[in-house]
Amino acid sequence: MTYLTSKGSLVRRPRSVLALIAASAVAFSVLALGGPGTTPAPAEASSGIPLNPAGGKYDASVTRTKHGIPHVVAKDWGSLGFGHGYATAETSICNLADTLLTGRGERSRYLGPEARYNDRVTLDATNLQTDAFFTDARGRKVVEKLLADPVRGPGAETRAMVEGYIKGVNRYLASVGGASGVKDKACRGAAWVRTASTNDLWYGLYAANLLASAGPFIGSIADADPPSLNDPGLPLPSLDLPDALDLPLLDLSRLLPFGSAPKALPTSQELKAALGKDPSSPFGSNAVAVGGDKTADGRGMLLGNPHFPWLGRYRFEQVQLTIPGKYDAAGASLMGSPVINIGFTKDVAWSHTVSTGYRFTPYEYRTIPGFPKKYLTDQGVKDLEERPVVVTVKNKDGSLSKVTKTLYRTDEGYVMDNPATLMGWTPLSFVAMRDANAEQLRTLDSFLAMSRAKDARSLLAASDRAGGIPWVNTIAADRRGTALYADHAVVPNVPNDLVASCITPIGLLTRQLAGLPILDGTRASSSCRWRSDADAPRPGIFGSKNMPSLFTRGWVMNANDSYWLPNPTTRLEGFANIIGCEKCERSLRSRMVYSSVSDSLRTTRMTHARLEAIEHTEQNMAAILTRENGDLDTVCTAAGGGEACRVLKAWDGRGKVSSRGTILFREFFLRLPAARWNVPFDANDPLNTPRDLKEGDGATVQAMKDAIAHLRAKGVALDAPLGSQQVADKPGRPIGVPGGPHELGFVNVVEASEPAENPKAGLYPVNFGSSHVQVVSFTKTGVKASTILTYGQSGDTSSPWSRDQTAIFGRGGWVSFPFTPTQVKAQKISARTVTARR
Repeated sequence: MTYLTSKGSLVRRPRSVLALIAASAVAFSVLALGGPGTTPAPAEASSGIPLNPAGGKYDASVTRTKHGIPHVVAKDWGSLGFGHGYATAETSICNLADTLLTGRGERSRYLGPEARYNDRVTLDATNLQTDAFFTDARGRKVVEKLLADPVRGPGAETRAMVEGYIKGVNRYLASVGGASGVKDKACRGAAWVRTASTNDLWYGLYAANLLASAGPFIGSIADADPPSLNDPGLPLPSLDLPDALDLPLLDLSRLLPFGSAPKALPTSQELKAALGKDPSSPFGSNAVAVGGDKTADGRGMLLGNPHFPWLGRYRFEQVQLTIPGKYDAAGASLMGSPVINIGFTKDVAWSHTVSTGYRFTPYEYRTIPGFPKKYLTDQGVKDLEERPVVVTVKNKDGSLSKVTKTLYRTDEGYVMDNPATLMGWTPLSFVAMRDANAEQLRTLDSFLAMSRAKDARSLLAASDRAGGIPWVNTIAADRRGTALYADHAVVPNVPNDLVASCITPIGLLTRQLAGLPILDGTRASSSCRWRSDADAPRPGIFGSKNMPSLFTRGWVMNANDSYWLPNPTTRLEGFANIIGCEKCERSLRSRMVYSSVSDSLRTTRMTHARLEAIEHTEQNMAAILTRENGDLDTVCTAAGGGEACRVLKAWDGRGKVSSRGTILFREFFLRLPAARWNVPFDANDPLNTPRDLKEGDGATVQAMKDAIAHLRAKGVALDAPLGSQQVADKPGRPIGVPGGPHELGFVNVVEASEPAENPKAGLYPVNFGSSHVQVVSFTKTGVKASTILTYGQSGDTSSPWSRDQTAIFGRGGWVSFPFTPTQVKAQKISARTVTARR
């Protein structure tokens, strides 16, 4: 077999991955040093807003409106953060304290080393592995160094807000008498719920930066060990070894990354999942921005719908932050964020969707035979940096002891030992990660800059100057009628020509399967180092001119596919492959969003109400496609479905709480083989391909039989209404929720992820998906915002604010977000002033 390189030349594939590794040892060559970097000026300071209170005393008012939404008003940035931190602690102290615990590297001390920490997105590791990573980060003083860096570190405003935020959290804890006074039984009296330092929060925020880079590899970094005869770390997919290789002492079952039996290379989906980019994962978002040429009033409109976990670190909370006459923004913040991440002002609204770009590059280093911790560079032989990390752990009898883990680093980053991603530590080489988001602490600055913008163009420009958007696209609309799509997140400056000259043989495989190249570590500090753009905010990442974006008075969308197709008539092409693919297949969810917006605009211009309706049509592209030409009915008849066929024929094709047939269709469609369509993807017709279900295929018919049998075995009626089985993963009376899984192409994505808190609630206990949803339009003088926080404002399940918005979401309803002082006063349920010495 052969691979086609980016320049069209053919490269012969070795007989096995082991041979490929051996080939890499002689394929590396030394080229010239890369170009010089840039050192841009720090972000501009704020104008006219004090950083901290002049008298040294934080002072903020917190008014709560219906559903517990806090509206924080202060006169300076520090006090604004202080009030926000206090309000967050009131409703979500357990979740917030858990986030700080992770940043401190102390999970093993309080929760035991073997328990797992699952952030429900990409990080799934033991407490010991997690603590080893973050304890080492603290030992290396990563945050402290970034705070001292005028280019990579945060600006004065966000520093003040972070300091104030953590003081607000501590003030709340003091007001209730510490952990023993916490109302939420999930952490009441817990020793790990305690006062925190500003650095604790910075490390928690730093951890969120790494979600799409180091996050999936925490265990592989913490457990990386040099190879031995019993565990050589070879990413061997089969036993097709070179004839000359004699391995009589090896336990060959340990060589296989996917089990003890010989298997083929990982599939594209398997490798992407291991890299934190699982195509079937619900983690993502939809967003639509409609420009003035397509709206009834000529002003912009936005629909934002991030698909995030309902539990844990990546919950949103709603908030409004105001410095009277100078700053006013509302929306949602992720847990521990003192700034608004997704939101709106009276002039502009924005949302984010997880983008396809990689935030890191692996570098493969050749080792010296017999000395796996010595590696070659074009400056000579180097020794790996060995970093012993001591973690305090809680033993089963409650006593404490010390455990030492050793982490390894090159100048570029941590060594990983991950055969499942073809990046094991072998006798011939190892792989280390350079992580672009590990080199910056500017994320809050970008979000704050967005919330201070006056329109979509200044929003993107301000965000670009800050240079901290970590792993998301930006979609925005403004009152002037401009709509924006941009993928200007942090991406390593690795253009295609650099990849062509630096990719290793193993990297050819990972690039083909998952779009991620592995680069030559021998030249990591010279000709294979990341490049720098003159317009980039710092060295090593792409500047805005080399990243995709589109301003329009038409409309744009994104649903986690690449930047290539921001609307049906626009193609963004010619960008580096590491940012995303071009001329590539769109997901069923993307196609549903394209279709929903196009259908809505076919006869009339967009209105606020019509944009709300797109969120809750509950159509899904899978049903639309499989019903074409009567294919679904044909499959059911061939399967001898009987009653099931009558149910599917009568089904409304939607995912409403009352829909009957959605459950059966879901079980059928998720069992279909990957090769399910007769008409393959065509880059010239991306919105209509692939299509045409293989209704006569035996595997397709079997999927229907298995779906029917599964529901009967579970005791679920074939015509059971969706809301009887798709319910919020919450204690108490079940709340049926609409929508469905990403794979079916629902706009309103809801999923059941493990572990569930209430697994007996139904087949699909929903704890992932639509989260802070907002539809925003602009009036002549202000803003209109319909929002829903699907899981409620409070993380305390005993609070009335933990279920109230879930019930509204279940009915397909909305909350009218109060923004003006008059609106806030009309919905006020409580108000208080909080103060503390700085």
